Amino acid sequence: MSNTTNGVIWSAIERFSVQGVQFLLSIVIARLITPAEYGLIAMLAIFMAVAQTFIDSGFGSALIQKKDRDETDYSTVFYFNILVSVVLYGILFLCAPLIAGFYKQPLLTEVTRWVGLNLIFSSFSIVQRTRLSIELNFKVQTKASLASVVISGAIGIYTAYQGWGVWALVVQSLSNNLLSTLFLWIAAKWRPAIVFSMNSFKRLFSFGSKLLVSALMHTVYLNLYSLVIGKVYNAMDVGYYNRAYTISQYPSTNIVSVICRVIYPVQCEHQHDQTWLEETFLKYLRLSCFVVFPLMVLLAVIAKPLVLLVLTAKWLPSAELISILSLAYMWYPVMVINNQMLNVKGRSDLFLRAEIIKKIVAVAILAVTLPFGLRWLCYGVLLYNIFDMWMIIFFTKKVMNTGYLMQIRALMPVTTLTAVSGMMAAGSMLFLESAWWQIIVGMLVFSAAYIGGSVIFKFSEFVFVNNIIHRKHK
Repeated sequence: MSNTTNGVIWSAIERFSVQGVQFLLSIVIARLITPAEYGLIAMLAIFMAVAQTFIDSGFGSALIQKKDRDETDYSTVFYFNILVSVVLYGILFLCAPLIAGFYKQPLLTEVTRWVGLNLIFSSFSIVQRTRLSIELNFKVQTKASLASVVISGAIGIYTAYQGWGVWALVVQSLSNNLLSTLFLWIAAKWRPAIVFSMNSFKRLFSFGSKLLVSALMHTVYLNLYSLVIGKVYNAMDVGYYNRAYTISQYPSTNIVSVICRVIYPVQCEHQHDQTWLEETFLKYLRLSCFVVFPLMVLLAVIAKPLVLLVLTAKWLPSAELISILSLAYMWYPVMVINNQMLNVKGRSDLFLRAEIIKKIVAVAILAVTLPFGLRWLCYGVLLYNIFDMWMIIFFTKKVMNTGYLMQIRALMPVTTLTAVSGMMAAGSMLFLESAWWQIIVGMLVFSAAYIGGSVIFKFSEFVFVNNIIHRKHK
């Protein structure tokens, strides 16, 4: 089995075992606390995400993209990450009362100061994760991440059951980041040298700085919804939206992450082989969409009975939001794989230019839809994702011979099959009242239609996925 295929398998195991366990644990905790308490943590998401983006500053991608990286590069990035995390935590600590006043939630002062410690904890393991990703060593990451998630999840459930409310989420996140960093230090066996090189910093930052600005704009956009919902509406609405967002983006972001975190180092090693890059680009794109599209459409179809059974009726307002956002994030693989190609070719300038245009449009859509409630906010996300996909393909065409028509032709078969399967599943659920039966029948009909269509029309991606499963089993 090739290193790339093995990397994909272990990346998938790491991503879905860790994220899967974390996802299930979050559902258990969500049943034990109120949407308003959940919304308090979600209100801090934009501040934590922006700070974390500054800490990384694009250096992770820069290290992977640089072919002649050395120990000086690693150590320089390591010390930079820690320094920035301490400075940003100090700023967050001082600004905590202002954040609480902005949302009119006094409890957020103490919550912010405790949650902010995650920035320092995580900064100690960024380089370790990057080194392991370069080596395609996702097995070590799997063990470290899974152990920390299980232990911290158990702590979170216990404290939530004891009635700690929002503090159960705080304790869970702190213990998760602290344990993950500790386990990675033990398993990765890398220690920084006592050296900081300004030349190394400048070389890496010249590439990473553009990614930093792009990542900041994207991070602000993703978390801007929780910010404005918390300000314009209330904590409960933040909880509904955040829970819907978390569930709807889970399949697409995790599957795409599994594939991209493996193929990015490989593509960077072949960044000058244009023919190879174009051929593998389309293969990875079709494979990602073949897996992601059906999962997202199925989630959109069964969202309401799923929320009733898993989260209980108190979370029911989030069901419609899940359906809309699932259709929005089904296009995530197209956006990310096109984005990644710009980085592979070293064109972070084009990446930044595309991001500026996209986020101007995104903010305009948010401003227009905000007065009309959560449903229309989610429709705005769907509209933006379609625009995002169209815009990034335009810029990718500047470095690759893979324009609109080529990508449309590549994805049309799986898009059509997914749409037909979704309509059949939705139709089969119309006359069923039981939530259990709606989920069971909907999933069976969708699976039969999608797998059957893949076999009849001889989708090469179906054969590929089937072969990987059987090879791993053997």
